[in-house]
Amino acid sequence: MNRRSALMLGGLGACGASLLAAPPAEARPASVGEGRLRSGDAELFVRAWGVGRPVIFMAGWTLPSDFWAYSMLAAAQAGHQAVAYDRRGHGRSSDPGRGYDHDTLADDLHAVIQTLDGREVVLVGHSMAAMEIARYVSRHSDRRVGKIVLASPITPFLMRSDDNPGGIPRQMLATLREPLSRDFPAWIRSNSDPFFTPETSIDMRSWGEGLMLQTSLYAATELARANAETDFRHDLSRISAPTLVVHGDRDVSAPLAMTGEPTARLIPQASLKVYSGAPHGLPLTHLEQFNADLLAFLG
Repeated sequence: MNRRSALMLGGLGACGASLLAAPPAEARPASVGEGRLRSGDAELFVRAWGVGRPVIFMAGWTLPSDFWAYSMLAAAQAGHQAVAYDRRGHGRSSDPGRGYDHDTLADDLHAVIQTLDGREVVLVGHSMAAMEIARYVSRHSDRRVGKIVLASPITPFLMRSDDNPGGIPRQMLATLREPLSRDFPAWIRSNSDPFFTPETSIDMRSWGEGLMLQTSLYAATELARANAETDFRHDLSRISAPTLVVHGDRDVSAPLAMTGEPTARLIPQASLKVYSGAPHGLPLTHLEQFNADLLAFLG
């Protein structure tokens, strides 16, 4: 481990030890760990549940690691080490006021994997996290990655260009982002309906909205622009690990034809599974179906 990725444990003493080294598989004691990881100019909040093969869960734009709690629990109880971290500017991680670009975020993921000393890790990303995973592979290779799961990805490229005529015009993307800087809570509330389903409890909706409000406004606005204007087509083509892409056919935030389908086509070893009636928040709205597919893919 290098100095850049030194894990700074705090609070509960040795509670983060499981992040550094898992005990022998035959022992399999219960293990819960939390700690802080230094990556460049940011401190990342990291948690790990269970022992076994590391499965790193990465949440979408403006969502912290808590988003994945239900799938992390399922993975840990199935004999995997479920790991998640809050992106810089999100949740309990620091807000350094810089680094809200995909190269830096990919380097943050690299720091987490290095600290785990992971081999054959599984990367599970929702929405924007597909961009971080793709850029990580492009910058650092996927030699440490065994498998990848992308849920509701917003890759490969959202903005219209000469060679991407099906994208959204730059000015329209800017107009869609503009309300973020005036009333972020109202924007979250107005976009809650298409993220969930009519059957989703009001409690789950309120919980999800509260998670988003933990995000730095500067991080949210900078990443919204970067997400809209960055092309990941080349990055995706460099992924060699077996990949499962899961997408809903009622995803308004990231329509299947613009995101999930081309993402799966660009990744050499990808398979696409479409959930009928699922929105963008399918890891929560279709939790049992998603967890079953995730655990089956993990093997």
